Amino acid sequence: MSEANPNYLDPKVLSKVARLDLRARLVVEGFVTGMHKSPFRGFSVEFAQHREYVPGDDLRYLDWKIFGKSDRYVIKQFEEETNLRAHLFLDQSESMNYAHDGGMSKFDYAATAVASLAYMIQQQADAVGLTLFDEKVCKQVPPSNTRASLSNLFLSLDKAQARNQKTKAGAVLHELASQLRQRGMVMIFSDLFDTPGEVLKGLREIAQRGHDVVVFHVLDKDEVEFPFERMTLFQGLEQMPELLVDPKSLRDAYLAEIEAFQAEIKKGCLKNRIDYVRVVNSQPLDVVLTSYLSARAARRKRRK
Repeated sequence: MSEANPNYLDPKVLSKVARLDLRARLVVEGFVTGMHKSPFRGFSVEFAQHREYVPGDDLRYLDWKIFGKSDRYVIKQFEEETNLRAHLFLDQSESMNYAHDGGMSKFDYAATAVASLAYMIQQQADAVGLTLFDEKVCKQVPPSNTRASLSNLFLSLDKAQARNQKTKAGAVLHELASQLRQRGMVMIFSDLFDTPGEVLKGLREIAQRGHDVVVFHVLDKDEVEFPFERMTLFQGLEQMPELLVDPKSLRDAYLAEIEAFQAEIKKGCLKNRIDYVRVVNSQPLDVVLTSYLSARAARRKRRK
């Protein structure tokens, strides 16, 4: 795989590449070159670490020595599972349609990230599936490692768009938790504009079923910087009204609120051993994904 021109990885340039599968290839070529091992882990033959037992785990992998010493049930984890099942959840509610001037919308940015990960995972012969949601589950592509299924996943992403619907991420995650019967990896791409307690409850239900959960918290550059200076008419999204305000008068309060919102989500994720990755749609995608995968690999190395 040839190295991608870094200029192609700028979101403004990527947005001009119409075909999502081509965008995915450009991004993946930017961070997978030279990668020989899967960045993901599962059950196989080489011991990696322990984790807490959850109902439904295979009892053959219980570490009875640790139970005898500490009265704790823990499961042995191993390197390089050959049949990883990855579930990619993508929010297509109306708020995901926002884009700063000249940038990709949060939805297009997240869809490109999802396509890139799907492409990478399928290239490693692992199974990957897709779920699109807003206030309910809208579309599902079951996990598979075939090229035909990957083409179907790309087609579903190409047809999808942010819809005129509210976000109900908490309720959707609760519903999906009961559907994920075989343990795997769950990666969620959303701005999470829902009640934090409901979001965290849904995430916790998935994690408690033994899944490896990663939250990519997708935000727009304007949402984290609030660069507005003049009197501005803000268009309401997800059934909220328009609001004409002087941005300078509420900038500090707004930034404090958005920071508190992010901090609450991040703290809840870390408490439940869920990876949290804040993503701003002005960042080059290869940098975002490389940073996360590198951090993940470093944690695995420390745990050995």
